[in-house]
Amino acid sequence: MPLMALRERLNVLVNSMFLEGLLDQQFRQLQMLQDASSPGFVAEVITLFCEDSERMLTELTKLLDQAVVDYQKVDAYVHQLKGSSSRCLYFFFAPFFYVGAQNVKLACIQFKQFCEENNKEGCEVL
Repeated sequence: MPLMALRERLNVLVNSMFLEGLLDQQFRQLQMLQDASSPGFVAEVITLFCEDSERMLTELTKLLDQAVVDYQKVDAYVHQLKGSSSRCLYFFFAPFFYVGAQNVKLACIQFKQFCEENNKEGCEVL
């Protein structure tokens, strides 16, 4: 497929993600950090965040599947996930907030509240 056609398909995908609310205007700033010396920067940042998040969500699922939930461990993973979404704000000039990690952070805040309440149903809803 010609390069122009691939770029057009990428633009259509990105625009649809904007319309769905998965991306916001700040995503464009993340794209601006990518240059010829780091052509895969955006993909790398998103991939690292997704891999790290997937690992933590897998652990959270295992913990919540237990008959007796250890809310301190759950809270520790939620705290780590929240930190992952926030930490990159400072390290990469906030790129994860550009790809919806602000929503991850907000969900983690609510999740932590459910942990403090030992509310398994609330944790599972998130």
